[in-house]
Amino acid sequence: MQPKTITEQLFFTTVQIDTITINNENCTGTGFIFSYTLNENKQALFIVANKHVVMNMSEGHFSFLKQKDGLPTLGDKLVLSIGQQDWAAMWFGHPDAGVDIAICPLMPLIDSVKKQRNIDLFFRAVGMSMIPTPQQEMELDATEIVTFIGYPTGIWDKKNFLPVARRGATSSPIQVDFNGSPCFLIDTSMFVGATGSPVFILDHGPRITKDGEFESDSRFYFVGVIARVFCRTYSNQIVSVPIPTQSQPITEQHKMIDLGVAFKARSVVETIEAFFKLKSHHMDTPAPASLHAPAAKDMETQEALDNPQLPTDAGDA
Repeated sequence: MQPKTITEQLFFTTVQIDTITINNENCTGTGFIFSYTLNENKQALFIVANKHVVMNMSEGHFSFLKQKDGLPTLGDKLVLSIGQQDWAAMWFGHPDAGVDIAICPLMPLIDSVKKQRNIDLFFRAVGMSMIPTPQQEMELDATEIVTFIGYPTGIWDKKNFLPVARRGATSSPIQVDFNGSPCFLIDTSMFVGATGSPVFILDHGPRITKDGEFESDSRFYFVGVIARVFCRTYSNQIVSVPIPTQSQPITEQHKMIDLGVAFKARSVVETIEAFFKLKSHHMDTPAPASLHAPAAKDMETQEALDNPQLPTDAGDA
């Protein structure tokens, strides 16, 4: 498979994350790769996940796809296992305890895999320029169709090791902080393993704008990260809880009602900026090529989905 269109490349932005709790219970979730712009020539790469998936765990495992000649080798994955001490030290959470976003520097992992095993990984990174500007966010309608990528338990492609793409609709305006928190709601079913999935607005036009004008241009925005789901309790109350990370029977006390919570994309940027403010690390990598350029063979120049230009045949994606 040679990913060319934006839609195809989205399937290579994610990382499956498996963790083991201190009680020796297996958990699973989705992470994705994000490219933070340091300056005109430098990027910092991070894995983004939910705090409730990766923190306070006894160990963790990342699953990556390998590459050959700049192309992904479908089904040929590398599982990188990390012990408790290192796993705990590598994650940094959003400074607000209520924001379920955590980050992990990616370049040390890439360098270690290359140096110790001489393996190149294949991925694409979500770039900062994909986040809508305040003006672009205000132009979004109250409800928008969204696409998210992840590894819901039992549904993703285990043979080729590819995630699945799912769609839903926003249930609250993205430009408004729901209940004062930097999040919005999505009307869709939520499954174990999908927590941490990146959320995108991806359409190829034509469409009618909120001002009633005809618009033929395509839109592509990174808007959030799935983290929570609303449930109905035994007492008939509706509560928001973290999306489960374990496959187990749903009890009567917590029955999911197909309404998810996504933290806004700006929460990822806030977490990274808090990380750099607190620590003096600089995990740099040269600025990536444009979205539609051929995949780089050298992981130091692995391109990100930054400053994307939709191909002319994007409508066939």
